[in-house]
Amino acid sequence: MNTVSTLLQQKQSGDKITMLTAYDYTTAKIIDECGVNSILVGDSLGMVMLGYENTLPVTMEDMIHHTKAVSRAAKNAFVVADMPFMSYQVSVQEAVKNAGRLIQEGGANAVKLEGGAEVCDRITAIVKTSIPVVAHLGLTPQSVNAFGGFKVQGKNLAHAKKLIQDALNIQEAGACAVVLEGIPAKLAEIITEKLIIPTIGIGAGNGCDGQVLVYQDMLGLTTGHIPKFAKCFADVGNLMRQGIQNYITETKSKSFPSQEHIYHIDDEIMNQLKENF
Repeated sequence: MNTVSTLLQQKQSGDKITMLTAYDYTTAKIIDECGVNSILVGDSLGMVMLGYENTLPVTMEDMIHHTKAVSRAAKNAFVVADMPFMSYQVSVQEAVKNAGRLIQEGGANAVKLEGGAEVCDRITAIVKTSIPVVAHLGLTPQSVNAFGGFKVQGKNLAHAKKLIQDALNIQEAGACAVVLEGIPAKLAEIITEKLIIPTIGIGAGNGCDGQVLVYQDMLGLTTGHIPKFAKCFADVGNLMRQGIQNYITETKSKSFPSQEHIYHIDDEIMNQLKENF
């Protein structure tokens, strides 16, 4: 069973941490059985599952619903649930309450929230209730409007310094790990070296302690824009399309269902039915 302690041990031993997103029972079960260390129920579900343009419309109810499904499937993976937009920004009290819901109702093992120094009081308060917190720095999708789009962060000196300081701050506040998204690889290496807690990269190079990808990206299920950092490890999307086309063809030609896919009834019973009807 993967825990906060086992993830920390992986950082210390140099064993790379693997994390993938999941949003439903079936997918989470497959991911868990494959031995992935951690499953992130990301608010990215807004885009990949619900069809929104970004993560901002995702609600606590959405997150709890999907986290429940994933947590039922995960027997070994460490389940992290995203705190959606406006679930922790309003107040410390609201942050603690909503984090508790993702654990108590959703069944998550930890929660994740975006931001640096400005959310440290939230991190500390949530951790005090014995809920592990994963932080998220760099390209934080909930700040898409403030950033003016999905852009790489930390490319100038001032921003790079702030990211390093934010990382140190969230560690001091009590975060058990941090996701580094959309930042230069060399900057991510510096942050990883300075932190005691694990860093999980996405678009942050291989110097991080682990990696996370949206499973639709790494299985070829994403349509439209594909992030630069996303690698397709298996083209499941085209395999699905071929399977669906085969189903349509066989159904229309009446070759499906065949004898092996149907149930049978005794001929004598059929003869009696014909006599009565």
